[in-house]
Amino acid sequence: MNELFEYTTALDGLRFTPEQKTRLAARAAAGAAPCRHSRRSLGRAALIAACLAAALMVGAGAAGVLKPAVDVFAPLFGGSAAQTEIIDKIGYPVGASDTDNGVTVTADAIMGDQYNACIVFTFSRDDGQALLPAGANAKNLLAGGVGGADMNVRGGSHGSSWFVDEDPADSTLQMVQVISSDVPLIGCTATARFHGLFGWDDAAGQSVPLVEGEWAFKFSVNYEDSSVTLGGGETFTQDGICFTINAITLSPVACRVDYTADSAVVWSDAPSGRQSDADRREMERYLENVEILLTRTDGTVLDLSSAGGSISPEGEHTGCVKSLVLDEIVPLDEVESICVGGIVYPLSAS
Repeated sequence: MNELFEYTTALDGLRFTPEQKTRLAARAAAGAAPCRHSRRSLGRAALIAACLAAALMVGAGAAGVLKPAVDVFAPLFGGSAAQTEIIDKIGYPVGASDTDNGVTVTADAIMGDQYNACIVFTFSRDDGQALLPAGANAKNLLAGGVGGADMNVRGGSHGSSWFVDEDPADSTLQMVQVISSDVPLIGCTATARFHGLFGWDDAAGQSVPLVEGEWAFKFSVNYEDSSVTLGGGETFTQDGICFTINAITLSPVACRVDYTADSAVVWSDAPSGRQSDADRREMERYLENVEILLTRTDGTVLDLSSAGGSISPEGEHTGCVKSLVLDEIVPLDEVESICVGGIVYPLSAS
């Protein structure tokens, strides 16, 4: 690896462990039951404007039925009154779609902050028949091709995706994609591409095709950024490195920490796509070992240290970013503090 190389990692379990994904799927099924929360209906003028915007976008997919963002995200990321109020504020219905081989893929909605985004897609079989063959498990599904949205921005990014299937016998399936970027995302044009759906066969040790089709469409990345910025200039030392925190960006849906190391990361000359033991140790020192703890007002502590990120050589220094989309929406008035490298930042400092 050379000095110009920006090492971007997804990390093992970057976003969710298999157990967390299972829990999210269960939460989604539970969220389908009636619950009390506020909903904001789309005004007629707003709906017309959204449809016109989708129609005018160059290369955009056909606009589908716009689902209120709260209906899309609440079953997945929390449906309390405080959480749905946030979704109403920052969630954005999309409705762009493409159809092939009798199956339609739709980007239902998007939410996020300046550097992070969450998108929910729906796969639906147009004839109403079951989308997946009997016995298929959403936990073993893979999306072919890009397998989601490319934000088309210059800079490093990482993320993950998973499927949620409330009823394996029906004609629909949801895919949730989370993306974290080193550069701002709001205002960009995303391109979604999928090349079939596949299931992982443990016995065969390979993926097998389940749903055939080619889907591609574009949509605008627009939502309200409700993040706050903390820190600037504080230092901490660990693993023989002095780190300076440049900025901590926290929103109800994501966290991002930008910091600089006072030494240059040293990469080995390992073959492309393969990580040597020396490179793994460098990753641990500059990225993985940097602890991020979020404390809620009820005393609950969320360990965000497994966030993915990037390491960028900057001469005699090294620029680092760690970021992730949270498991659930966390209203900022329910956050007591965030701690990075042992330095505690009360949220009131914002």
